[in-house]
Parts: sequence; C-alpha cells; structure tokens
Amino acid sequence: MAALTAAAGCAAAAAEAPLLQPFAAGPGAPSAPWHVVGLPNQTKPFTRFAVVEIDGKTALKVEAESSYGNLVHPLNLPAARQHLSWRWRVDQPLESADLTTKAGDDTALKVCVSFDLPLEKVPFVERTLLRAARLNSTEPIPAATVCYVWDAHLPQGRDIDSAFTHRLRYKILESGPAKLHQWANEKRDVAADFLELFGNESQEVPAIVAVLVGADADNTHGHSLGHVGDLVLEP
Repeated sequence: MAALTAAAGCAAAAAEAPLLQPFAAGPGAPSAPWHVVGLPNQTKPFTRFAVVEIDGKTALKVEAESSYGNLVHPLNLPAARQHLSWRWRVDQPLESADLTTKAGDDTALKVCVSFDLPLEKVPFVERTLLRAARLNSTEPIPAATVCYVWDAHLPQGRDIDSAFTHRLRYKILESGPAKLHQWANEKRDVAADFLELFGNESQEVPAIVAVLVGADADNTHGHSLGHVGDLVLEP
C-alpha cells in the first residue's frame, strides 16, 4: 500500500510539472534548460537576458542593442490543444524597425513557438537552404516557427513572413505607443496559429520543439528594452 501511495504521489507530481521551466528562481541569469542562441558563427553582439524584479514580480528582462539573440527552451511534445500564455511590456521600442524589409527586420520583443515540420512539407528551394543551414549550426534549426511580436508600427492582427525566411512567420499582437510601459496579457492557441500561418504546407500540426523569447536590433542598429513574465504552456 505504501508503495502504491508513493507511486501515485510521483505520478501526480509529474502530471503537475510545468511544461516550461521558470526563467529562474530569482534575479540573475536565466536557468537551464533556458539558454541563449544566436546565429551560426555570430560575430555581432548578443541580445542580453536577465531575470529581474519589476513591479513586485519576477520577469525576464530582454535588451537589444545592435544585437541578435534568443533565449530558447527546448521541448518535444504534441502541439494539439496546447496554449501559450504570458504577460509582457515594452519600455523602449524600435522606431526604425520595419518587418516588411530586410533592413528593418528587427523586433523589440517576441515570443515564439517552433515546430518540427517534416522536411518533405517544406518547398524544395527552402528545404535545400534549410539543410545547408543545419549543417552550419550546432543548434537545431526548426522548419517552422510562429513568432508573436510587439511591434512599433505594424497594426495588431497583421500576419507577415520574415523578410529573410519563410520558415519564420510573425503575428503582430501589440503595436504602437499606447501600451508602452504597461503590462499586457496574452494567450494563444498554438495549434490554431500554426494552421493559420503554415496551413498551406501542412494540415497536421507537428510537435513543438522549442519556445523562445527574443529581441534583435542588428539590422536597424537600434536599442530596445522589454520584459516577459509568467510564460506558461499548458493544455
């Protein structure tokens, strides 16, 4: 009976374990499995990530200055019925960003979900480029990523492909100066968003292989500052 009770307790604890680990228990550097990922052979500065106390709560501070970088949490789980929720704020936007162009393809703050889209679903030319990129990277490069963006100019609700690759597609959730220095709450059905943005390539939602938070200002050579907190992935 004691063994059965212990086993039941372990099963309950496993069931309650969060799919995403907290950024950290307290102020300081983010904790594993969160880790910073840049571009292959990156020589430019990395975006800075730090866990801080702000407005009485712990949050991730994300600061870009002519830099690039993402804070990545690896995963391997079915995307069906998964919802991603978080709160975020932008204190310093990128006024010169323009996601419709390569020269302006920077984000003051983004939260993204990467999917294990099979290569055979990817158009031939992009499949070839993706294979080459994977050979030059020590980090996994997913075939499909949905990024939720806080942008300075593009209207809320707009969807747009990255100017650099169709493997990355943006959804603009917040825009403009009205909510600067204020927390905004978000909750997204990640499977539905995948189908909306990548449904032309696959009507089956692949497994989620990573959740990431990032900011970049390497194309506009600007400076941005934002925070993300209470990032939760759950059914």
